[in-house]
Amino acid sequence: MAASGSPATPDAFGAWASPYRVDLAAVLGPFLRGAKDPAMVLAGDEAWRACRTPEGAGTLHLRTSGSEVEASAWGGGARWLVDSVPDLLGFHDDPRGFDPSPLPDSLAAAWPRLAERWRVPRSRLVLEALVIAVLEQKVTGVQSRRAWRSLLVGAGVEAPGPTPRPLRVMPDADVIRRVPSWRWHEWGVGPHQSATLMRAMQSAGRLRQCADLPLGDARRRLLAVPGVGEWTVAEVAQRALGDADAVSVGDYHLAKHMVYAFTGGRDGTDVEMLSLLGPYAGHRYRVQRLLEVSGVSRPARGPRMTIADHRGR
Repeated sequence: MAASGSPATPDAFGAWASPYRVDLAAVLGPFLRGAKDPAMVLAGDEAWRACRTPEGAGTLHLRTSGSEVEASAWGGGARWLVDSVPDLLGFHDDPRGFDPSPLPDSLAAAWPRLAERWRVPRSRLVLEALVIAVLEQKVTGVQSRRAWRSLLVGAGVEAPGPTPRPLRVMPDADVIRRVPSWRWHEWGVGPHQSATLMRAMQSAGRLRQCADLPLGDARRRLLAVPGVGEWTVAEVAQRALGDADAVSVGDYHLAKHMVYAFTGGRDGTDVEMLSLLGPYAGHRYRVQRLLEVSGVSRPARGPRMTIADHRGR
């Protein structure tokens, strides 16, 4: 551990020789909530993440060169963040059982490049992933990113360390529980979402423990929170729990794009998607992530989803 001194001196430092090439954009892209995410900067071979860890607020800086990873961190959670880097970058993940041969040509062509540079991440920060997922329930990306930014700016704290631009750390569970209903409305968060967050934060300790539970037990514990369904659990499992089989069933677009990629059909359903993903059991999130990075999508038609504005309700 490096000694503390000037702000540029990290409170913790580590170097990791990964057994595979690490592409930060591929691995950490799902954590980024837009180009102006107040908790993250992702640029080429560098990434900055402001997080609330079990040890307190912290900022993690990653720099990669092929399979070599350097990690520096600041704040009370610095050592926890540095120690978590292998998990965050997918070291626990084992893609060897994945058979890409049944993939349609449009996805099969993209698999070799993704396979050499990406693994399923495991941040172990269940509350962070859950808060983000709840804010994204049944709203557009524009609205959910606005809500995430409002929460961090309005109730979070300044991220420690020499960040490339000001970053914010998500508030802890007690602070989130104390956010009044009128403030959630002001931030554009619907009553169903805010009520779900309140219930989740009341069980924050048990939900944090999900990071150390078998996946099946973790999923059941998350689903026990009223307002948390299969889609929300899948989003948490993909980021915080390293679940290579988590599929975002109920997503507004995913089934349509997945069925289109496999069959050319334009109006795919979750039932069709799950049937098509049957041969990849245990690795279905790999196919989902492959679809996301491949650029394959159903041609757009019809009106865009409208943005619900709850602030006047």
